[in-house]
Amino acid sequence: MLVINRRIRIPLREFDFQFARSGGPGGQNVNKLSTKAILRWGVERSPSLPEDVRERFCARFRRRITREGEFVLTSQRFRDQGRNVADCIEKLRGMLEEVATAPKGRKATKPSRAAKEKRRKEKQIQSEKKKRRARVRGED
Repeated sequence: MLVINRRIRIPLREFDFQFARSGGPGGQNVNKLSTKAILRWGVERSPSLPEDVRERFCARFRRRITREGEFVLTSQRFRDQGRNVADCIEKLRGMLEEVATAPKGRKATKPSRAAKEKRRKEKQIQSEKKKRRARVRGED
């Protein structure tokens, strides 16, 4: 069971793992063994994910979701399957934690009178600075 918080708990049976040969260094180990882990998860039809979290997850990671609604994640950091599977699950945990809480809504505010005055004063100073840079007439 993948536990994110008390609201999000996903049983491991929802995940489908496939294995392939990984790239990079590793010598004969890379050529002979399928150590790369590919996690597939039907995120759009998962009963374990609350609807609001599903919407945020699908919006945030839409490039990793196939047309069929499967989320795909891979790991080939390690030289054995078990650690790559654990790495996939940890990556997914981080992604779900990222979208687990709703973003805080922005409350619209107006600038204070002092802020407006400060802005006007800074603009006036900048304007004066630029005027002093201009050529004085009659000097030619």
